[in-house]
Amino acid sequence: MPITTIFFDLDDTLYPASSGLWKLIKDRMNLFMHDQLGIAWDEIPLLRERYFREYGTTLRGLQTKYQVDVDSYLSFVHDIPLDQYLHPDKKVKMIINDLPQKKFIFTNADGEHAKRVLNALDLSDCFEGIVDIKKVDPFCKPMKPAFNIALDFAGESEATNCVLIDDLSSTTKAGREFGFFTILYGKEGEHQDADAFLKDFEDLPLIISEIKN
Repeated sequence: MPITTIFFDLDDTLYPASSGLWKLIKDRMNLFMHDQLGIAWDEIPLLRERYFREYGTTLRGLQTKYQVDVDSYLSFVHDIPLDQYLHPDKKVKMIINDLPQKKFIFTNADGEHAKRVLNALDLSDCFEGIVDIKKVDPFCKPMKPAFNIALDFAGESEATNCVLIDDLSSTTKAGREFGFFTILYGKEGEHQDADAFLKDFEDLPLIISEIKN
């Protein structure tokens, strides 16, 4: 069967990592953990790494260990001036719009942040919906139940009909095991945890057209 749906990650995928936005978000995560939870600065990096490995995101780890309120956390870490970091790219918009498949955002951020990012990039009209951290609660990428929820949300019955584009190899690896055709964004050369590799969005239409189910 042909590819009918494409899931796009948001941060560091729809815009380049060189923007510096994700670093600012991580700094806000660290500040929340220190100011709101009283965690020592020198403990935070290793703690966040452990939560990422064990729970998929810092947020899920903090929910489990500290009963953190999701809305308060997300509001704090995403309270950033997006227009200072993100700018529309007409080429990227044209490429995404020209793809005939259904297109969805699939992110471990929340929907409000996703909407703000899409507005800043002038991509709001390119996607049919957003699968965010709240829609997949209590799961997140790269957990299999999160993929199941995204599949249902897109109205798909078969993972093999879908492409997943993400900048994290842990997500593309899990997505491929689930049945998605996975594309690792921002990397060059072969990688064992993805089916394809994307450095420039100009190459995306060709990659998708060459997928053989």
